[in-house]
Amino acid sequence: MPQPYSPSRILVFTRTTDYRHDSIPDGVAAFRALGAEHGFAVDATEDPAVFEEGVQEYAAVVFLSTSGEVLTAAGRAGLRAYCAGGGGFMGVHAAACTEYDWPFYGELLGARFDRHPAFQPGTLVIEDQDHAATAHLGATWEFTDEWYEFRDSPRGRAHVLASADAASYEGGAGSDHPLVWTREHGGARVFYTALGHAAQAYTDPDFLAHLLGGLRHVMPAP
Repeated sequence: MPQPYSPSRILVFTRTTDYRHDSIPDGVAAFRALGAEHGFAVDATEDPAVFEEGVQEYAAVVFLSTSGEVLTAAGRAGLRAYCAGGGGFMGVHAAACTEYDWPFYGELLGARFDRHPAFQPGTLVIEDQDHAATAHLGATWEFTDEWYEFRDSPRGRAHVLASADAASYEGGAGSDHPLVWTREHGGARVFYTALGHAAQAYTDPDFLAHLLGGLRHVMPAP
């Protein structure tokens, strides 16, 4: 039987079966530090069995730079049940490179990764300056990352908080590049940010505030 729901505990899942980001330990440490500062506990795991057993006790589930097929069939059922129960789901960076063979996951996240140019500085345009994940930023945000492009734009299916200015970096194509958004799907509150490739991102105060705002979006109100 699932444990009682805890409004002050999140799960950070970091399993990879494809490309593995060196920054994953830094990301886990960042979530733990945010939890210590803001009053929530963090469980981090790469064991897919956690989803088979049920994750209803968590206020939010974070897929942190996961890649490839990371869930068993029973684990997929567990994540779907968590979403149907009103769970909070947050994806960071390579979470969009995950579970390509499971349509529900792509629908949950809102878009699937396609390509990116070289890691380099660029500019984000903040489209919603009132959201918790972007309210601390100005109209634009200078950042260094991989500037993800997706198979299909989530715009129209999601509320876009920030997009890339493709003219600000080399290799950008087209005119519409959503990178941060929220949506609801399958009963779940969803937040996704394409940022977070490098270790240094997880010590950047603006990026940490960005992650915290994303968590506040998907976690139920106390």
